[in-house]
Amino acid sequence: MAADDPLQAYRAKRDFKHTPEPAAGGRRSTARSFVVQKHDASHLHYDFRLELEGTLKSWAVPKGPSLDPGVKRMAVQVEDHPLSYASFEGTIPDRHYGAGNVIVWDRGTWRPVGDPVAGLQSGKLKFELQGEKLHGRWSLVRMHGKSEERQAPWLLIKERDDAARPSADYDVLQALPDSVITGNPLTPRKKAAAQKAPARAAPTGSTVGRKKRPAPPRQLPGAVMDALPLTLAPELATLVAQAPTDSQDWVYEIKFDGYRLLTRVEGSSIRCFTRNGHDWSARLPALVNTLSRLGLSAAWLDGEIVVLDGKGLPDFGALQNAFDSGSTARIIYYVFDLPYCDGYDLRAMPLLERRKLLRTLVQAAALDAVRFSETFDAGASDLMAAARRLGLEGVIGKRAASPYVSRRSPSWIKLKTQLRQEFVIGGYTDPKGSRAGLGALLLGVYDDQGALRYAGNVGTGFDDNTLNTLQGKLAALAAPRPAFSGLPASVEGHWVQPELLAEVSFAQWTHTGRIRHAVFQGLRTDKDARKVKRESAQPIEGIMQANKKPAPSSGNAASGKRSMSHPAADTGALRVTHPERVIDTDSGLTKLDLVQFYAQVAPLILPHLRARPVALVRAPDGVQGELFFQKHAQATAIPGIKLLNQALDPGHAPLLEITTAEVLLAAAQLNVMEFHTWNATTRSIGKPDRMIFDLDPGEGVSWAQIREAAQLVHALLKELGLPAFLKTSGGKGLHVVVPLKPAFGWDTVKDFSQAIARHLAAVIPDRFVAKSGPRNRVGKIFPDYLRNGFGATTVCAWSLRARPGLGVSVPVGWDELDSLSGPTHWTAANIADRVAIGNSPWEGYGQARCTLSAAMKALGFKAQKPASSPRPARARAVAQNGTPRKV
Repeated sequence: MAADDPLQAYRAKRDFKHTPEPAAGGRRSTARSFVVQKHDASHLHYDFRLELEGTLKSWAVPKGPSLDPGVKRMAVQVEDHPLSYASFEGTIPDRHYGAGNVIVWDRGTWRPVGDPVAGLQSGKLKFELQGEKLHGRWSLVRMHGKSEERQAPWLLIKERDDAARPSADYDVLQALPDSVITGNPLTPRKKAAAQKAPARAAPTGSTVGRKKRPAPPRQLPGAVMDALPLTLAPELATLVAQAPTDSQDWVYEIKFDGYRLLTRVEGSSIRCFTRNGHDWSARLPALVNTLSRLGLSAAWLDGEIVVLDGKGLPDFGALQNAFDSGSTARIIYYVFDLPYCDGYDLRAMPLLERRKLLRTLVQAAALDAVRFSETFDAGASDLMAAARRLGLEGVIGKRAASPYVSRRSPSWIKLKTQLRQEFVIGGYTDPKGSRAGLGALLLGVYDDQGALRYAGNVGTGFDDNTLNTLQGKLAALAAPRPAFSGLPASVEGHWVQPELLAEVSFAQWTHTGRIRHAVFQGLRTDKDARKVKRESAQPIEGIMQANKKPAPSSGNAASGKRSMSHPAADTGALRVTHPERVIDTDSGLTKLDLVQFYAQVAPLILPHLRARPVALVRAPDGVQGELFFQKHAQATAIPGIKLLNQALDPGHAPLLEITTAEVLLAAAQLNVMEFHTWNATTRSIGKPDRMIFDLDPGEGVSWAQIREAAQLVHALLKELGLPAFLKTSGGKGLHVVVPLKPAFGWDTVKDFSQAIARHLAAVIPDRFVAKSGPRNRVGKIFPDYLRNGFGATTVCAWSLRARPGLGVSVPVGWDELDSLSGPTHWTAANIADRVAIGNSPWEGYGQARCTLSAAMKALGFKAQKPASSPRPARARAVAQNGTPRKV
């Protein structure tokens, strides 16, 4: 095998013109993946594969793995396979190497014990599996044999732990025989030949076989073999004042009056998500059941759900009532795009090609509740006139040759028949006359500074049922004061927390920023209130100009080159030196990718940096080189960075603050990878406004244990009456954040956080330890309270981590915890799909701020007096400016 091509032997044995196996492809994962494929070739066997050094190290296990430590299974090492092989299921044709049927029997992640490369070379590889069927510790031990053997024999052995089971009691191969992707069994080779089965069998219950199925995606130009992502942010349309003039380059669809819905299909697992990433599968049981008959093994669908009225037109009010009553069986899903299908990423394909494939799939399935959104052979002006006559909301235009991107795009435009948008409900007035419930809703939109501005009211469009429903929901959100900023004194009402959204149509905006002749259309529960701003139609000239720009390169999968999974972000006038320099050899990302990452997340990270001292981690030679931790101004040359008053940290050079996107990008240009912030703001540096627990796992702690620990910490904080917010660390663990009113000094907050850590260790000693240090936390988790001392910092939300794979610290909701694959669930390479969701999982963070008094009393902790000034003593050792330090 050539040293520079570990897949040479793999390719030499296969004719890719005839076999459906992948020739190359796949992406390295920060959490190493493993797969076990059940393979009915000349003899039934199991192929055991571990991701290592950019390929799948592979062993053929004739009898399959056993959970019994006393049973040692022969495992013959075979050629390395490409990473993309991990998702391969299908039939390898007769007279070809490995001819027979293949399913993915198990998959997951693995963690080596010790150096895996050294273990592989020495012939003793120990590791832990976290799969859907296989768990716990295992060993691969090479048997002694002749050195010239081409296929080295090994033994696959289960080690003694909680996941081990005697073979006399349980045989995992017999108990769980089917594919973890489709849920289907492996079709025996002889039976498959008799039936002339296709390369990939359709899921049980599929109707696809009744009609002609489209060509496999691999035969389509632009389709790239890739694993199905866990999340996907939608492409959003830009509001325009008029249609483009080059009408032949655009296609038009109805603008449905419903909810945007993206569906992830992976075998028998079907999950439906709103545009903000909320899982609505449980709210749509009938639709999920229908989608299971669509005949897809792995895909992402994009579309809109509606309820039709008696004339066959979308009725937004009826859709809202369907959810309010729990009767969602009448919902119709109009699908209009197919970003992923059957193991292929289709986003780079032209829109028309994606839609052609989608149309064939939908028509072949013939499901009444899942329909294809057709385009119309008419000009935009004619369609708009027809939409007005029918009372439709408008039309959507899409550039025929455009790729699919997870952001608001000039290649998708929307034209509306009337002014209509979402508004935040900030209050309501009393009813007048015989009317019950309420009089009018008081509405607002957020401005660019994040303030909620009053936009007028809506008092028509309600029926009695809607009024009663609104009254109950608003009463539950009662607030003592208005959330509006700069509210006119003449506006009075009952105030509520700004969480509910109203869809409202209106005649015009006044010069004072109010809406006129408003009509209530319904509540929206699929959008983030913090993102609701006044919609302004963009001039079509700018849209036309934007579409003339060449699309940014998305990388060449065939060449093996990697790039970030989003279009290049705007870095303004910043000149990036050495943009091609690779900063992380694991992912292949470059310095330009680093700067573009921070350009993309700038609107999300800046609120977390605002008014806080920041510490910087610089990596001049990339993550594999030496790292430098810097807190103070000396030796910094970042243009525009704010130097804080030296009185904030006496005896040192000024602390630093990042105030703008330009400064953020300038720091990235100077090789800053990580941004860490204090637990207090510059306005009250002596009194922390948050308390953080960094759940730091010791050696031997699994990801499942870390997730469990987060839930336990959450439960304790809830019992103490403390709010808690969650984020991934991008490194090893999770961060639990408690927002505080700045009432107590550093010593008190730190000591109380230590008391919480000690309580956890005392009550659950097999899970937690209250002492730091690697030796103390072997097999346990240290809730690091030291982050709460004066001068200590924690990595900021949306910051990269200067570690192989470039993980990202991302705010998440507690309901998302079980779906996270690890602390590096998001990386610089896959963050695009999360950006659209943004900080919404931390909605209500500011309003949740509390004092610690009641919690201290509940835990029997005696608080110290609030500090009047910051203590110069450090709560933990911090490297001095310019001193190399591994972070």
